[in-house]
Amino acid sequence: MSSPLAATPTPEAPPHTGGLLLLIDGTAGLLTVAALGIVLLLVLIIKVRLQPFVALLAVSIAVGLSAGLSVTELFGTVQRSTSVSMIESGMGGILGHVAIIIGLGTMLGAILEVSGGAEALSARLLNLFGEKRAPLAMGLTGLIFGIPVFFDVGIFVLAPIVYAAAKRSGKSILLYCMPLLAGLSMTHAFLPPHPGPVAAAGLFKVDLGWVILMGVIVGIPAVLAAWAYAAWIGKRLFVPVPQDMVEAADEAKAAVAAERAARRAAVGGPTDGTTTVPGQSTGTGKGSGSVAVAEGLSEAPAEQPPSLSTVFLIIGTPLLLILAATFSSIALDPSTFRSVIEFFGHPFVALTIALLMAYYLLGLRRGWSRKSLETVSTASLKPVGNILLVVGAGGVFGAVLKGSGIADALADTFNDVGLPIIVLAWLISVVLRVAQGSATVAIVTTAGIVVPLVEGQDLSQAHLALIIMAISAGSIFASHVNDGGFWIVAKYFGISERDTLKSWTVLETVLSVAGFAMAALLSIFI
Repeated sequence: MSSPLAATPTPEAPPHTGGLLLLIDGTAGLLTVAALGIVLLLVLIIKVRLQPFVALLAVSIAVGLSAGLSVTELFGTVQRSTSVSMIESGMGGILGHVAIIIGLGTMLGAILEVSGGAEALSARLLNLFGEKRAPLAMGLTGLIFGIPVFFDVGIFVLAPIVYAAAKRSGKSILLYCMPLLAGLSMTHAFLPPHPGPVAAAGLFKVDLGWVILMGVIVGIPAVLAAWAYAAWIGKRLFVPVPQDMVEAADEAKAAVAAERAARRAAVGGPTDGTTTVPGQSTGTGKGSGSVAVAEGLSEAPAEQPPSLSTVFLIIGTPLLLILAATFSSIALDPSTFRSVIEFFGHPFVALTIALLMAYYLLGLRRGWSRKSLETVSTASLKPVGNILLVVGAGGVFGAVLKGSGIADALADTFNDVGLPIIVLAWLISVVLRVAQGSATVAIVTTAGIVVPLVEGQDLSQAHLALIIMAISAGSIFASHVNDGGFWIVAKYFGISERDTLKSWTVLETVLSVAGFAMAALLSIFI
């Protein structure tokens, strides 16, 4: 017969009670850990100048341990088991989607850039709007293209146009990329078919028509305010076109020019100074290899730029495919036809199709060899490694904040404050956004908290749609170091972390506050 003591189960220790929570328990402890973690991260990156990937990873571990996560929760175990590493899942969760899109989009952008397609499109926009209104052209481009595509896809496809416009004018790249980013961000936050507003509409049981209508009414004034700030900061903060992107494009152009020159020389055609190939001396005493290639490029006959119709076809194809897929999931019942549309409209497939089209229409059909296409594609991927590591580490930081219970603690803090529903909805969304970085997660989580608060109040569909707009506005507030979008913007456009905070972070805040103010104002009358 076993003893009573042996039969009594040993109580398990409550989860997440270690670290700083031994000193400050409960919600106060979690909020303290979150605040200290974000402050430490900012100090390491901005003051200590620690590489952002290393800083994000180190702070993620420190925050996790301080919030009481175990080593097993953070890292898993040496042996394979059912435990899931929070660091691995955070890194893989974001890179599983972003890495493929970054790779395909970067190669597509390189082909557009090297072939002259981006320059031709940029020149057309500048001719239509004029040099003074070129930032407006970029903003409208982001606004239109942002409707069918996700924020990151829009950046990867349209970034070459920004590079070309900035190089053409010699002005700060902020003057062109910030209006584009404002348009992409507004559509991503406020308008279906993007996942955040669609999910919120489902939770609130609001017709998508009302969400679209209120999204336009609230979003247009918000994006106008953001464009005004973009024009202001773009004139006061000079950021050159990112040198690594320029070097990658120049290297690719040089290789293509050298190969064309070599082929002309082989068939006995006119060289006109195009006989310089990799490894040959230019006779100027400046060396060989890449330098010679660059000089050969400057002397090579200019390649005729592609037609605008070809450029629009290549850029428009993935946008239309993705748009068709997103709307088919709303408008069509499950069927084989819908599955086919969703297959071709998946960002991975759509961008692959666009890249293959670019290979043929901008490359092979215009005399490029397969070797040239490989050279251009490979050169374009050189700057991508740092982007992927930093974005992935941002995913780790967000996963740790969420897994430690910090996001829930923040939401609980604002749940019973007694403010008007639309104000409370915006505040909860803001806090969740700042804490964990994802706009979509902030929208969905906040909607789940707010829905019970509006039940039984007999609010109209239009008023509920405005509450959704307030939540959406909060979800884009103050994008900072725990947001993957922050690092994509910083690294893709070559902006330092300090300047990204001054430009992109403030731009998102302006967009958020203006959108919320418009929604709150309308809610008084609706």
